[in-house]
Amino acid sequence: MNLMLPDSGLIFWMTIIFAIVFFILARFGFPVITGMVEKRNKRIADSLEAARVAEEAVAHLDREKERILSETRSEQERILLESAAERDRIIEEAQLRAMAEAQKIMEDARSAIREEKEAALKEVRHEVAVISLAVAEKILGSELSKDEVRNEYVEKLLDEISSLT
Repeated sequence: MNLMLPDSGLIFWMTIIFAIVFFILARFGFPVITGMVEKRNKRIADSLEAARVAEEAVAHLDREKERILSETRSEQERILLESAAERDRIIEEAQLRAMAEAQKIMEDARSAIREEKEAALKEVRHEVAVISLAVAEKILGSELSKDEVRNEYVEKLLDEISSLT
């Protein structure tokens, strides 16, 4: 007996046992193992497909986000421009109202000054007239005390009045 060379009977029984084990494994073990591997492969493929779909959804959401941000920015610019225009319009309107009010106040002040000036001139004229009459009365009183001079003066006045009409 050689330790390096197995007996023919041993090889025979080992081959039969191997065939039986291989048959049992082929019949019951390999289908379960291959089924599990196929299920795992399918789950991995499904996960990859789900990841691809999720990636596409994220990309779509990113595009949508950028679109919304762009719309928001343009809307913000539009609102800012409108508010600036409204502010300018309100300021211009307020300035125009202020100028109109100032113009009215100036006109009222000028009118009041004119009226006061006319009243003062009227009063001065009245005073001058009163003083002139007093002076004329005194002058005429002293000169018209003579009958002859008084008659001449009355005739002169009558001539002037008749020439006016």
